[in-house]
Amino acid sequence: MPGPIKGVKVLELAQIMAGPTCGLMLADLGAEVIKIEKIPGGDDTRRFVPPDINGEASAFMMMNRNKKGIAINLKEKEGIDIFKSMVKSSDVVIENYRKGTMEKLGIGYDELKKINPKIILCEISGYGRTGPYANKGGFDLVAQGMSGLMSITGESIEKPPMKVGAPLTDITAGILGATGVLAALISRNKTGLGQRVDTSLYEAGIVHTYWQSAIAVATGKSPGPLGSAHPLTAPYQAFKTKDNWITVGASNQNTWLKLIKALNKEELQEDPRFNNNDNRMKNLNDLVKLIQPELKKKTSNEWIKIFDKEGLPCGPINSITDMHKDPHTLDRKMIIEVDNKIAGKSKAVGMPIKFSETNNDLSKGAPIFGQHTDAILKDFGYTTGQIDEFKSKGVVA
Repeated sequence: MPGPIKGVKVLELAQIMAGPTCGLMLADLGAEVIKIEKIPGGDDTRRFVPPDINGEASAFMMMNRNKKGIAINLKEKEGIDIFKSMVKSSDVVIENYRKGTMEKLGIGYDELKKINPKIILCEISGYGRTGPYANKGGFDLVAQGMSGLMSITGESIEKPPMKVGAPLTDITAGILGATGVLAALISRNKTGLGQRVDTSLYEAGIVHTYWQSAIAVATGKSPGPLGSAHPLTAPYQAFKTKDNWITVGASNQNTWLKLIKALNKEELQEDPRFNNNDNRMKNLNDLVKLIQPELKKKTSNEWIKIFDKEGLPCGPINSITDMHKDPHTLDRKMIIEVDNKIAGKSKAVGMPIKFSETNNDLSKGAPIFGQHTDAILKDFGYTTGQIDEFKSKGVVA
């Protein structure tokens, strides 16, 4: 079944994480995403090995499934001419170059909209295309630090700064880019014109500080790291059990009462230190010291059964492989099987949005380098002879 944006054609001039995440989201929604890789070498993640499967980089395959692949040398005039010819009948271009690179290549937005006034250019950069940092290059690590995320991540302010384990700003910037593209497509349906969509890793980090920014706005003070705890409600954190760890979300008065009932510690509600959320936050350390010994008396699975019966939100701390095997993960098709020409069948992370009528086929694996070059160029009107000549000159691969 085709996805909801079937018929949208996307040219992905991006590599590694943020731009390819945007392309992946749009591909999973049904767009035809053509990944344009550089010559030589292609996307840098092709060299992120190990890990690999039969020589194909696992990182590349994860981020680029469901896409077609072509390799074009944009340092050659004929390569630029090919790209421009593709823009004529495409809807979206995604790029994550440093500011000015597209203009130097002669394919900045002003040039692209002359070729195709309906084109939407999605620019994902370190800091956005305006502002004092616009010319700086950006990485997830740097964005996590500058956006404030690293100041609120970790066990305590006395410990060294800690980043979120996943490349949070890269992935979020890609999702924001896809959101912007979809909005621009809707706008184009009304106006007939494309536009630029501009987002960044820095802004992607900032949007994850809603709660902490709310505290700072109200108090004038920056909150610090709290480990797994919540900055506004308690108890809402990870606890050690007899055999492992468990998360417990007693985030309001109702779930708090369920927790102390399950722990057989209902007298805690009579303690003025814990009778409402404000007091529990003020006395969180004392509360943890009372709750933690109780939770160590049973295994994680035993507590999950007890808490589930009470209707208290909770869960285990899964490893990545545990999550991959979880029956709910599999039922929701968040781990899927895809087929790569060299790697064969392998697993990938699936599409996190489900539709009642327009779920897309997600089984296509990432392309090997230049896998669809001939077919793509023929679709854009080039002959076999022209393609062979381009290859002999190193313009395409």
